[in-house]
Amino acid sequence: MKKVFILCVLAAMAQFATASTPFLDGDAAAGEQLTASCAACHGPDGNSPSPTFPKLAGQSERYLFKQLLDIRDEARPVPTMAGQLDGMNDQQLADLAAFYASQQGSGSQTDPDLLALGEKVYRAGVAERNVAACIACHSPTGQGNAPAGFPALAGQHPEYIAQQLRMYRKGYENPEGRTNDGDIRIMRSNAFGLSDMEIEAVASYAAGLR
Repeated sequence: MKKVFILCVLAAMAQFATASTPFLDGDAAAGEQLTASCAACHGPDGNSPSPTFPKLAGQSERYLFKQLLDIRDEARPVPTMAGQLDGMNDQQLADLAAFYASQQGSGSQTDPDLLALGEKVYRAGVAERNVAACIACHSPTGQGNAPAGFPALAGQHPEYIAQQLRMYRKGYENPEGRTNDGDIRIMRSNAFGLSDMEIEAVASYAAGLR
């Protein structure tokens, strides 16, 4: 557990180091005025009705701001977001982040058939493949760690969590995968050690946490 904690601290430092600008305080009211084009995919309050698109409501402001920066600046390629953030400055992205962070997230459910395996991976990792427990960075209840910029997983679409884990796994060896987890590559390293079944199970378990 000590090793996992140290990795998480280093990952947070590396994550913040990759951002081109420091964290900005956002204005939620101003951010709401920028969400007209976002609502079609993410819902009017950030609770996406489709598992293809992430729920943004209730996510930490720091995490959302970094992801918006990375998507705009092409550090995190997301084809469905192409052009959506073009022309927005850093303050506008911070305002968007503040708006979605201020919304109440909806819940999700764990597949009972995946519960045992998902709980094992989330709470204990996979020691023989050097996969750290998710609990260390994302909290026992899946609420993440807002000051460190680690995202909440509870209530997210399990399909979306699984998709991101597969993208991190791909990013371990292929730059076309997801690579914006910092120089220490903690998400890429952990996802690389997970099987398809473990990814589906831990995504389902994390999504159903309260």
